[in-house]
Amino acid sequence: MWKPRREKWIAYGVHVFTASGIIPAALAMHEIIQTDCDPRRVFGWLLLTTLIDAVDGPLARRYHVQTTAPSIDGRTMDDLLDYLTFAFIPLMLAWRMDWMPTGLGFTVSLAMGASLFGFAHREAKNERHGFFRGFPSYWNIAVFYAGIVHVSWGPWPVAVLLWLLAGLTVAPIHLIYPNQAPRRHRRWLLLGSAVWTLALLAMLPSYPHPPIWLAVISLGYPVAYVATSIQLWRRRPQDFPPESAAESSQPSRSVPS
Repeated sequence: MWKPRREKWIAYGVHVFTASGIIPAALAMHEIIQTDCDPRRVFGWLLLTTLIDAVDGPLARRYHVQTTAPSIDGRTMDDLLDYLTFAFIPLMLAWRMDWMPTGLGFTVSLAMGASLFGFAHREAKNERHGFFRGFPSYWNIAVFYAGIVHVSWGPWPVAVLLWLLAGLTVAPIHLIYPNQAPRRHRRWLLLGSAVWTLALLAMLPSYPHPPIWLAVISLGYPVAYVATSIQLWRRRPQDFPPESAAESSQPSRSVPS
């Protein structure tokens, strides 16, 4: 009797851990509304939400929360937090910092709307074969680089970047979910993600004026990630279901990690 009860409490504890992401999310939004908003603090809080998001998925699978704590839908909670911290808050930061041309603030709404459709698409995530459909709303990362782009080249390249990614969010492209990648790719994808995160952290103290060489090198992982995703999608198993039938359990939409 004690073991099932213990597993149930652990499972609900995982749900609480997932919900805890709302705390750094609120602190990030609080920083955005300050008159002297420091984007470094916002990204610091968003990084914490990303770490929570990266850990809660494996914990949920490890402790079988769907069966041991079924009264709470962890997937709904996770999607709500993901939209808030991966899309809404970072895009609001881009608007708050005036990183887009004057009069083009609607670009933020365009990107947010694209992410809404991306999250709501029935084939948004397919854990069976480990792919996301479309750009997985990594706006926290896109906006991080947008701040650097704004300093170097002005607001128009930022607007173009957001338009492009908004279009890719609803496009039928497919990117690999690193934790679900084939074993021979999984290790380097996860290791590369860790190194990439360290590079982003190294840029944070001097943001948005980091060493250009570091910013350029840090782009190596996203490029490799996209290239690998294209290769794996082309080599996917022949029994991969068509998009109209691809309904499966959904992994967390975390930054590749």
